[in-house]
Amino acid sequence: VQLQASGGGLVQAGDSLRLSCAASGRTFSSYSMGWFRQAPGKEREFVAAIKWSGGSTYYADSVKGRFTISRDNAKSTVYLQMNKIQPEDTAVYYCAAASRRIIVSELAYDTNYNYWGQGTLVTVSS
Repeated sequence: VQLQASGGGLVQAGDSLRLSCAASGRTFSSYSMGWFRQAPGKEREFVAAIKWSGGSTYYADSVKGRFTISRDNAKSTVYLQMNKIQPEDTAVYYCAAASRRIIVSELAYDTNYNYWGQGTLVTVSS
């Protein structure tokens, strides 16, 4: 599976932004998907995940209530809708695909992912 993230850019605090991650291949619907981010000088951290079925989602506490992950299996694409963006959300955002059938909370661990996209930069000005 190849993943291509897009949609990043420069936004102001309080704005909204939607990231997309397009996957190649015909088995997208069998993968659970996640978004991670890495801020300058910090380690990569979990943001949100959605199970392969689309029935379960999981969020980091820092984005809960502001970000929404969704998927369109017909388009082989996963989205991250980011609302009320804050300067601390500035980071490179990565999408990832996991083939293992695990509970949704386990998708918070990057070791459970098989494939990673190249990242898209989100910069938030205050």
